[in-house]
Amino acid sequence: MARGLVIGEALIDIVEGRITAEHVGGSPLNVAVGLARLGRDVDLLTYIGADARGRRIADYVKAAGVRLLPASIAAERTSTGVATIGRDGSASYTFDLNWCLSGIPPVPPPLFVHTGSIAAVREPGCLAVAALLDAYRISATITFDPNVRPTLSTDRDLARERIERLVEGSDIVKVSDEDLRWIDPDRAAADVARTWLASGPAVVALTMGDRGSVAFCAAGAARAEIRPVPVVDTVGAGDAFMVGLLDRLADLNLLGADRRAELRHINLDALASVLEAAARTSAWTVARAGAQLPDRAALKAAAQSGEEPVADAPRTVPR
Repeated sequence: MARGLVIGEALIDIVEGRITAEHVGGSPLNVAVGLARLGRDVDLLTYIGADARGRRIADYVKAAGVRLLPASIAAERTSTGVATIGRDGSASYTFDLNWCLSGIPPVPPPLFVHTGSIAAVREPGCLAVAALLDAYRISATITFDPNVRPTLSTDRDLARERIERLVEGSDIVKVSDEDLRWIDPDRAAADVARTWLASGPAVVALTMGDRGSVAFCAAGAARAEIRPVPVVDTVGAGDAFMVGLLDRLADLNLLGADRRAELRHINLDALASVLEAAARTSAWTVARAGAQLPDRAALKAAAQSGEEPVADAPRTVPR
Protein backbone atom coordinates (compact mmCIF):
# COMPACT_ATOMS: atom_id res chain seq x y z
CA MET A 1 0.00 0.00 0.00
CA ALA A 2 1.28 3.48 -0.88
CA ARG A 3 2.63 5.51 2.03
CA GLY A 4 2.65 9.22 2.67
CA LEU A 5 5.88 11.18 2.90
CA VAL A 6 6.48 14.22 5.11
CA ILE A 7 9.55 16.36 4.47
CA GLY A 8 10.76 18.96 6.92
CA GLU A 9 12.38 19.94 10.16
CA ALA A 10 12.42 17.97 13.38
CA LEU A 11 13.77 19.62 16.50
CA ILE A 12 13.56 19.85 20.25
CA ASP A 13 11.18 22.54 21.48
CA ILE A 14 12.37 24.09 24.74
CA VAL A 15 9.13 25.46 26.17
CA GLU A 16 9.57 28.32 28.61
CA GLY A 17 6.66 29.12 30.90
CA ARG A 18 5.85 28.47 34.51
CA ILE A 19 7.91 25.28 34.09
CA THR A 20 10.61 24.92 31.43
CA ALA A 21 10.51 21.60 29.58
CA GLU A 22 11.83 20.01 26.40
CA HIS A 23 9.51 18.42 23.84
CA VAL A 24 10.03 16.82 20.46
CA GLY A 25 8.74 19.27 17.85
CA GLY A 26 8.88 20.72 14.38
CA SER A 27 5.80 21.40 12.29
CA PRO A 28 6.39 18.69 9.65
CA LEU A 29 7.32 16.16 12.33
CA ASN A 30 4.07 16.92 14.15
CA VAL A 31 2.10 16.27 10.97
CA ALA A 32 3.87 12.94 10.39
CA VAL A 33 3.31 11.83 13.99
CA GLY A 34 -0.33 12.94 13.96
CA LEU A 35 -1.09 11.00 10.79
CA ALA A 36 0.66 7.90 12.09
CA ARG A 37 -1.30 8.03 15.33
CA LEU A 38 -4.47 8.02 13.25
CA GLY A 39 -3.29 4.85 11.54
CA ARG A 40 -1.88 6.34 8.34
CA ASP A 41 1.31 4.88 6.87
CA VAL A 42 3.85 7.70 6.71
CA ASP A 43 7.58 8.24 6.25
CA LEU A 44 9.53 11.23 7.56
CA LEU A 45 12.53 12.79 5.83
CA THR A 46 14.22 15.29 8.12
CA TYR A 47 17.69 16.40 9.29
CA ILE A 48 18.79 15.48 12.81
CA GLY A 49 22.01 14.52 14.55
CA ALA A 50 23.11 11.25 16.10
CA ASP A 51 23.24 13.04 19.47
CA ALA A 52 21.00 12.54 22.49
CA ARG A 53 18.35 14.93 21.21
CA GLY A 54 18.39 13.27 17.81
CA ARG A 55 17.95 9.85 19.39
CA ARG A 56 15.04 11.21 21.38
CA ILE A 57 13.39 12.40 18.16
CA ALA A 58 14.04 9.05 16.44
CA ASP A 59 12.52 7.12 19.36
CA TYR A 60 9.54 9.46 19.49
CA VAL A 61 8.56 9.13 15.84
CA LYS A 62 9.14 5.37 15.87
CA ALA A 63 6.86 5.01 18.89
CA ALA A 64 4.15 6.90 17.01
CA GLY A 65 4.41 4.55 14.03
CA VAL A 66 6.34 6.87 11.70
CA ARG A 67 9.16 5.39 9.60
CA LEU A 68 12.17 7.70 9.91
CA LEU A 69 14.15 7.53 6.66
CA PRO A 70 17.83 6.71 7.30
CA ALA A 71 19.02 9.74 5.31
CA SER A 72 17.48 11.90 8.05
CA ILE A 73 20.34 11.28 10.49
CA ALA A 74 23.01 13.43 8.88
CA ALA A 75 23.34 16.63 10.93
CA GLU A 76 26.24 17.52 13.21
CA ARG A 77 23.76 18.45 15.92
CA THR A 78 20.01 18.37 16.40
CA SER A 79 18.21 21.69 16.06
CA THR A 80 16.32 23.40 18.87
CA GLY A 81 13.59 26.00 19.15
CA VAL A 82 12.70 27.99 22.25
CA ALA A 83 8.94 28.45 22.60
CA THR A 84 7.77 31.15 25.00
CA ILE A 85 4.14 30.71 26.07
CA GLY A 86 2.10 33.87 26.63
CA ARG A 87 -0.74 34.34 29.12
CA ASP A 88 -3.31 33.52 26.42
CA GLY A 89 -1.56 30.23 25.57
CA SER A 90 -0.05 31.52 22.33
CA ALA A 91 3.56 30.60 21.53
CA SER A 92 6.43 32.65 20.09
CA TYR A 93 9.66 31.02 18.90
CA THR A 94 13.40 31.55 18.52
CA PHE A 95 15.52 28.90 16.80
CA ASP A 96 18.98 27.36 16.64
CA LEU A 97 18.47 25.40 13.47
CA ASN A 98 20.25 23.82 10.52
CA TRP A 99 18.30 22.52 7.53
CA CYS A 100 19.95 20.52 4.76
CA LEU A 101 18.87 17.69 2.43
CA SER A 102 20.38 16.02 -0.60
CA GLY A 103 19.18 13.48 -3.15
CA ILE A 104 15.92 11.58 -3.51
CA PRO A 105 15.22 9.07 -0.72
CA PRO A 106 14.85 5.44 -1.91
CA VAL A 107 11.15 5.02 -1.20
CA PRO A 108 8.32 3.79 -3.44
CA PRO A 109 6.20 6.53 -5.07
CA PRO A 110 4.27 8.12 -2.17
CA LEU A 111 0.51 8.70 -2.02
CA PHE A 112 1.00 12.24 -0.76
CA VAL A 113 3.92 14.49 0.12
CA HIS A 114 3.56 17.17 2.77
CA THR A 115 6.00 19.95 3.63
CA GLY A 116 6.05 23.43 5.05
CA SER A 117 7.33 25.80 7.70
CA ILE A 118 11.11 26.23 7.98
CA ALA A 119 11.77 23.48 5.41
CA ALA A 120 10.11 25.58 2.71
CA VAL A 121 12.28 28.69 3.00
CA ARG A 122 15.57 27.99 4.78
CA GLU A 123 18.63 27.31 2.66
CA PRO A 124 20.12 25.03 1.62
CA GLY A 125 17.45 22.47 2.42
CA CYS A 126 14.56 24.40 0.88
CA LEU A 127 16.09 24.02 -2.58
CA ALA A 128 16.13 20.24 -2.22
CA VAL A 129 12.55 20.28 -0.90
CA ALA A 130 11.32 22.13 -3.99
CA ALA A 131 13.09 19.62 -6.25
CA LEU A 132 11.61 16.67 -4.35
CA LEU A 133 8.08 18.04 -4.68
CA ASP A 134 8.56 18.36 -8.44
CA ALA A 135 9.87 14.79 -8.62
CA TYR A 136 7.03 13.29 -6.57
CA ARG A 137 4.16 15.17 -8.17
CA ILE A 138 3.78 12.41 -10.76
CA SER A 139 2.52 10.01 -8.06
CA ALA A 140 1.51 12.13 -5.11
CA THR A 141 -0.87 14.77 -3.88
CA ILE A 142 1.34 17.69 -2.83
CA THR A 143 0.33 19.49 0.37
CA PHE A 144 1.86 22.60 1.91
CA ASP A 145 1.55 24.68 5.07
CA PRO A 146 3.74 27.83 5.04
CA ASN A 147 3.59 28.09 8.87
CA VAL A 148 5.75 31.21 8.68
CA ARG A 149 8.59 31.75 11.16
CA PRO A 150 9.43 35.48 10.73
CA THR A 151 12.52 35.33 12.96
CA LEU A 152 14.15 32.92 10.48
CA SER A 153 13.30 34.86 7.33
CA THR A 154 16.10 37.39 6.93
CA ASP A 155 15.14 38.05 3.29
CA ARG A 156 11.39 38.57 3.42
CA ASP A 157 10.91 39.02 -0.32
CA LEU A 158 12.82 35.84 -1.13
CA ALA A 159 10.85 33.88 1.48
CA ARG A 160 7.56 35.12 0.03
CA GLU A 161 8.71 34.23 -3.48
CA ARG A 162 9.57 30.69 -2.37
CA ILE A 163 6.26 30.28 -0.57
CA GLU A 164 4.29 31.42 -3.59
CA ARG A 165 6.23 29.06 -5.87
CA LEU A 166 5.41 26.13 -3.58
CA VAL A 167 1.76 27.19 -3.48
CA GLU A 168 1.61 27.09 -7.28
CA GLY A 169 2.92 23.51 -7.32
CA SER A 170 0.70 22.22 -4.52
CA ASP A 171 -2.67 20.49 -4.63
CA ILE A 172 -3.67 21.44 -1.08
CA VAL A 173 -2.53 24.46 0.92
CA LYS A 174 -3.34 25.18 4.55
CA VAL A 175 -2.48 28.69 5.78
CA SER A 176 -3.38 30.89 8.75
CA ASP A 177 -4.52 34.49 8.60
CA GLU A 178 -1.47 35.25 10.78
CA ASP A 179 0.79 33.78 8.09
CA LEU A 180 -0.91 35.84 5.42
CA ARG A 181 -0.55 39.08 7.38
CA TRP A 182 3.20 38.51 7.12
CA ILE A 183 3.20 37.26 3.53
CA ASP A 184 0.87 39.92 2.09
CA PRO A 185 0.01 42.55 4.74
CA ASP A 186 -1.77 44.88 2.30
CA ARG A 187 -4.55 42.47 1.35
CA ALA A 188 -7.31 40.65 3.21
CA ALA A 189 -6.39 37.06 4.02
CA ALA A 190 -9.39 35.63 2.15
CA ASP A 191 -8.45 37.59 -0.97
CA VAL A 192 -4.91 36.20 -0.86
CA ALA A 193 -6.28 32.68 -0.38
CA ARG A 194 -8.51 33.06 -3.45
CA THR A 195 -5.53 34.34 -5.46
CA TRP A 196 -3.53 31.32 -4.36
CA LEU A 197 -6.36 29.01 -5.41
CA ALA A 198 -6.31 30.52 -8.89
CA SER A 199 -2.54 29.93 -9.13
CA GLY A 200 -2.75 26.13 -9.00
CA PRO A 201 -4.05 24.34 -5.87
CA ALA A 202 -7.33 22.43 -5.78
CA VAL A 203 -8.02 23.49 -2.17
CA VAL A 204 -6.77 26.39 -0.05
CA ALA A 205 -7.79 26.16 3.62
CA LEU A 206 -7.53 29.31 5.74
CA THR A 207 -7.62 29.23 9.55
CA MET A 208 -8.75 32.42 11.25
CA GLY A 209 -8.32 31.92 14.98
CA ASP A 210 -11.57 32.38 16.88
CA ARG A 211 -13.41 33.05 13.61
CA GLY A 212 -13.04 29.44 12.55
CA SER A 213 -11.82 28.32 9.14
CA VAL A 214 -12.77 28.60 5.49
CA ALA A 215 -11.64 26.54 2.51
CA PHE A 216 -11.79 27.58 -1.12
CA CYS A 217 -12.16 25.25 -4.10
CA ALA A 218 -13.55 25.38 -7.65
CA ALA A 219 -17.09 24.90 -6.32
CA GLY A 220 -16.87 27.87 -3.93
CA ALA A 221 -16.14 28.17 -0.23
CA ALA A 222 -16.96 26.02 2.80
CA ARG A 223 -16.74 27.19 6.41
CA ALA A 224 -16.39 25.66 9.85
CA GLU A 225 -16.82 27.25 13.25
CA ILE A 226 -14.26 26.78 15.99
CA ARG A 227 -14.74 24.12 18.62
CA PRO A 228 -14.38 26.03 21.90
CA VAL A 229 -12.33 24.20 24.53
CA PRO A 230 -10.15 25.25 27.45
CA VAL A 231 -6.82 26.17 25.86
CA VAL A 232 -3.62 25.04 27.59
CA ASP A 233 -1.43 26.31 24.74
CA THR A 234 -1.57 26.55 20.96
CA VAL A 235 1.66 24.64 20.27
CA GLY A 236 0.91 22.27 17.38
CA ALA A 237 -2.62 23.57 16.78
CA GLY A 238 -2.08 24.31 13.10
CA ASP A 239 -0.25 21.02 12.59
CA ALA A 240 -3.17 19.15 14.16
CA PHE A 241 -5.52 21.00 11.82
CA MET A 242 -3.42 19.80 8.87
CA VAL A 243 -3.50 16.24 10.20
CA GLY A 244 -7.29 16.26 10.48
CA LEU A 245 -7.59 17.73 7.00
CA LEU A 246 -5.37 15.08 5.39
CA ASP A 247 -6.94 12.25 7.36
CA ARG A 248 -10.44 13.17 6.17
CA LEU A 249 -9.27 13.57 2.56
CA ALA A 250 -7.80 10.07 2.78
CA ASP A 251 -11.17 8.77 4.02
CA LEU A 252 -12.77 10.42 0.99
CA ASN A 253 -10.25 8.69 -1.32
CA LEU A 254 -9.01 12.03 -2.65
CA LEU A 255 -5.25 11.57 -2.18
CA GLY A 256 -2.80 10.45 -4.87
CA ALA A 257 -1.98 11.86 -8.28
CA ASP A 258 -4.55 9.59 -9.90
CA ARG A 259 -7.23 11.33 -7.78
CA ARG A 260 -6.13 14.85 -8.71
CA ALA A 261 -9.10 15.47 -11.01
CA GLU A 262 -11.56 14.27 -8.35
CA LEU A 263 -9.91 16.51 -5.75
CA ARG A 264 -10.32 19.49 -8.07
CA HIS A 265 -14.04 18.72 -8.27
CA ILE A 266 -14.60 18.27 -4.52
CA ASN A 267 -18.09 19.45 -3.55
CA LEU A 268 -18.79 21.87 -0.73
CA ASP A 269 -20.41 19.31 1.57
CA ALA A 270 -17.31 17.13 1.38
CA LEU A 271 -15.05 20.13 1.87
CA ALA A 272 -17.05 21.21 4.93
CA SER A 273 -16.58 17.74 6.41
CA VAL A 274 -12.83 18.10 5.87
CA LEU A 275 -12.79 21.39 7.81
CA GLU A 276 -14.87 19.90 10.64
CA ALA A 277 -12.45 16.98 10.98
CA ALA A 278 -9.52 19.40 11.02
CA ALA A 279 -11.19 21.56 13.69
CA ARG A 280 -11.86 18.52 15.90
CA THR A 281 -8.25 17.40 15.76
CA SER A 282 -6.97 20.90 16.50
CA ALA A 283 -9.37 21.34 19.43
CA TRP A 284 -8.13 18.12 21.03
CA THR A 285 -4.52 19.30 20.75
CA VAL A 286 -4.85 22.80 22.20
CA ALA A 287 -6.58 21.41 25.28
CA ARG A 288 -3.29 19.67 26.18
CA ALA A 289 0.22 20.99 26.84
CA GLY A 290 2.65 20.92 23.94
CA ALA A 291 2.13 19.45 20.50
CA GLN A 292 0.21 16.38 21.56
CA LEU A 293 -1.59 14.81 18.62
CA PRO A 294 -4.54 12.43 19.21
CA ASP A 295 -4.86 8.84 18.11
CA ARG A 296 -8.08 7.45 16.67
CA ALA A 297 -9.31 6.19 20.03
CA ALA A 298 -8.79 9.60 21.66
CA LEU A 299 -10.81 11.39 19.00
CA LYS A 300 -13.57 8.82 19.27
CA ALA A 301 -13.64 9.09 23.06
CA ALA A 302 -13.80 12.89 22.88
CA ALA A 303 -16.72 12.71 20.46
CA GLN A 304 -18.58 10.18 22.61
CA SER A 305 -18.02 12.13 25.82
CA GLY A 306 -19.32 15.34 24.25
CA GLU A 307 -16.41 17.35 25.66
CA GLU A 308 -17.63 20.88 26.31
CA PRO A 309 -15.68 23.99 27.31
CA VAL A 310 -15.74 25.47 30.76
CA ALA A 311 -17.74 28.66 31.13
CA ASP A 312 -15.29 31.40 30.06
CA ALA A 313 -12.55 29.27 28.54
CA PRO A 314 -10.53 30.70 25.73
CA ARG A 315 -11.22 29.17 22.36
CA THR A 316 -9.10 27.09 20.01
CA VAL A 317 -6.79 29.05 17.77
CA PRO A 318 -5.54 26.81 14.95
CA ARG A 319 -2.54 28.44 13.27
